[in-house]
Amino acid sequence: MANGDITKVIEYDKIEVVRTWSIQVRKATAIIEEQTDGSLTEISRGFHRHVLQPFNSVKADDDSWTHTATDISGEAASVQAIANAAWTDDVKAAYKAMREAQG
Repeated sequence: MANGDITKVIEYDKIEVVRTWSIQVRKATAIIEEQTDGSLTEISRGFHRHVLQPFNSVKADDDSWTHTATDISGEAASVQAIANAAWTDDVKAAYKAMREAQG
């Protein structure tokens, strides 16, 4: 950065596994300006949150279920790593069972 430069910084500052299978993600976006003395000043910071679950589960009219795996390829590498570690085969089976029990 050079004096007066403004930079946008994105960081995934919170990634939490909740109820075994839900992954809550908080993305922070900061706008930073370099001062004449070389120090950095944060001008603003905003947050975006979203939740990921291992499947999108849909019940058909005939009472059958379709569980489509959640595509996490567009998520940050850190989010993907946590989802891949948390969503074991047992966790995925428990999630499907929970959704189907909800009817």
